[in-house]
Amino acid sequence: MATSLPQEIPVLVAGGGPVGLSVAALLARHGVRSLVVEADEGYCTGSRAICISRRSQEILWTAGAGEALARKALPWTGGRSYWRDREVLHFRMPSEPTERFAPMVNIQQYHVEAFVHDALQRVPELTQVAWSTRVTRVLPAAEGVEVEVEGPDGPQRIRAGWLVACDGGRSTVRDQLGLALEGTQYEGRYVIVDIVQKSKRPVERLAWFDPPSNPGSTLLMHRQPDDVWRIDYQLRDGDDAQEALAPQNIMPRVQSHLTMIGEDAPWEMLWASMYNAKCLTLGSYRHGRVLFAGDAAHLVPIFGVRGLNSGLDDAANLAWKLALVLQGGAPEALLDSYSQERVHATRENLAYGAKSTEFMAPPDFAFRLMREATLRLALDEPGVRSLINPRQSAPIAYTGSVLNGTEEGAWRDGQAAPGQPAPEALLQGPQGDFHLTQCFGTDFVCLVFGDGAMPHAVAELATHGVGVLDIAPEADAQGQARSRYGLPDAAATGLVLVRPDGYVMGRWRGLDPAPLLACLREKGIRP
Repeated sequence: MATSLPQEIPVLVAGGGPVGLSVAALLARHGVRSLVVEADEGYCTGSRAICISRRSQEILWTAGAGEALARKALPWTGGRSYWRDREVLHFRMPSEPTERFAPMVNIQQYHVEAFVHDALQRVPELTQVAWSTRVTRVLPAAEGVEVEVEGPDGPQRIRAGWLVACDGGRSTVRDQLGLALEGTQYEGRYVIVDIVQKSKRPVERLAWFDPPSNPGSTLLMHRQPDDVWRIDYQLRDGDDAQEALAPQNIMPRVQSHLTMIGEDAPWEMLWASMYNAKCLTLGSYRHGRVLFAGDAAHLVPIFGVRGLNSGLDDAANLAWKLALVLQGGAPEALLDSYSQERVHATRENLAYGAKSTEFMAPPDFAFRLMREATLRLALDEPGVRSLINPRQSAPIAYTGSVLNGTEEGAWRDGQAAPGQPAPEALLQGPQGDFHLTQCFGTDFVCLVFGDGAMPHAVAELATHGVGVLDIAPEADAQGQARSRYGLPDAAATGLVLVRPDGYVMGRWRGLDPAPLLACLREKGIRP
């Protein structure tokens, strides 16, 4: 059905995948209007990105999709790797019973898109999604961007104050600006298959190297909601890609493996695709009034599940900064920090991804030889087994960010230093227990570690647009917050400023808010 589109909009988001929809949902939390245009007629097909990290779960809760995600997704904390038919690794990610989220959950990408879109439909005055509408031309200007789109009603030109390009690895916006991703593309190819089959296996990451079911291949399995298995297996050198995707060639390989691991329930194939690892990025994610996020900005190998998770981190980093600029609370230069921080994060993700790719899909004989030696040793040498771990996605610290404030006074460790993701803690309040991360996501928040009544000057931070959270000793009965934020002892006092995206901006010993306000002024920020 044709949809009337505005002629002008503060933010136009190109691409209605999970990153683009999340950008719009997070902007809506700040009261910013946006239009999302998506070339496809609806949500994606096939599982695609399936592993959602703890950090991404926080972001999706802020975006309004958290409750639906929690009801549907399958949590997991670890996995197993096998060489041929013998287990060589059983890893577990850091986790504890008091945490708000599991380290990782499995869920198909189309569910994530649907949940975020549902959140957008609850604020129709702020967001609109135009399906079957593609960007055809981008004309940057000094005070905005002219964007030509083609939809059910034909061509239309829209003037946007800002254009956020979330239109994927084949980004039209990127091509229109004459930009190209740079980096490494690997030759190893994987067939990705969704099948439906009932199983009683626990939810964990499963990997086989050279399994008897598929000799010479690497094979990965993840359980997903609705009795779906996601299976990825590596093609052999010389296999024809088109023939490899034919059902008559996929089904025997899948059946061979299911038989090997004892999964004998009836099954059917739902979807298949092809993948090869890429370590690519733009050098900058800001080009005037055009900003890039997700696969339009970078392509990260699937091993370690950093693709969608890094894209959601892009959305969380960008949304509060763009909203603040649009609302006059910061100069446009604030958006340069988006590019600086996220390019830095991408380069770290690419470094980890490259190491994982070279192990999962060795690019040459030397890498294959080293991998086999590692797997052989891992059978009897526990110290070698960590080399097999794909290093699952984790939030990247923004070391050296221009937004990092000072760290005044003695703090015990660097877990919550400026530029670090703000640690989680379980606290006690009048209405019962709550998690500290529930207080992040929209506003600047000052964590107050006091020694009694809160000073009036600290309470007045709220008049400057900074939320105030008093973490009194009785609220932090388990001592998690005081310990994780680096207070040196039980009597120490301090202020910690947390950004809207849940990153520490600065921390100061004592209860004088003047240095905190000076930090914001220095960065040109008026919340």
